[in-house]
Amino acid sequence: MRQQIIAGNWKMNKTTAQAVEFARELKQSIDNNVPVEVVICPPFTALAPLAEELKGSGIALGAQNMHWEDQGAFTGEISAPMLKELGCRYVILGHSERRQYFGETDAGVNKKVKAALEHGLIPIVCVGETLEQREAGVTEQTVAGQLKGALAGLEQEQVAGLVIAYEPVWAIGTGRTASDQDAQQVNNFIRKVIAEEYGAAAAEAVRIQYGGSVKPANARGLLSQPDIDGALVGGASLKVEDFKGIIDAIG
Repeated sequence: MRQQIIAGNWKMNKTTAQAVEFARELKQSIDNNVPVEVVICPPFTALAPLAEELKGSGIALGAQNMHWEDQGAFTGEISAPMLKELGCRYVILGHSERRQYFGETDAGVNKKVKAALEHGLIPIVCVGETLEQREAGVTEQTVAGQLKGALAGLEQEQVAGLVIAYEPVWAIGTGRTASDQDAQQVNNFIRKVIAEEYGAAAAEAVRIQYGGSVKPANARGLLSQPDIDGALVGGASLKVEDFKGIIDAIG
């Protein structure tokens, strides 16, 4: 049985003080025994203080990006060993905003995935189509290409331990959400691709989230789908009440 995972991607939001206050409120509002894994992915500046604040809470810490090299002349970048030392368990890789604004490619994401795994971090690998690609009927082709590119060269056991996040680009931050059925259809397709490439055991084990304007009002329907194993939450993860509402939607 796959454990559901709800991860909050704060993007470029919250000062360190605001992040710590959020973590305190969240700890008080959720039960440590909730049957779901909860992850917060704040800006880099808040990772160290949040690691301290979240100790013993059961809430995991994740980063929003990393470089594939361990060290070197890469101004402005952060490496997997640095994130691991800070207490990160997860790292988001290949988010559409990284692809759109910073030119990230499937090949680059693949190098990051391998580096993360080498240092004991669990990648949350993002895939998803644009509105133009969806309207052109190439959603599956697009998602399969991103998935195969990002996971190239991995072993079955490595893929089994990943988290995949299906995030249709047209639904991120727009207020538009894929229907429960559309999201389930693509997540099921992702699982089939993994089965073909890495075997049935890996496909059954890998957790596949949905992301894209997830909020308390639509979370229950999305999270009840058989191939949706949680959510990667953007805007709604910035308010404790909304984030908790999504966590509570898992029945």
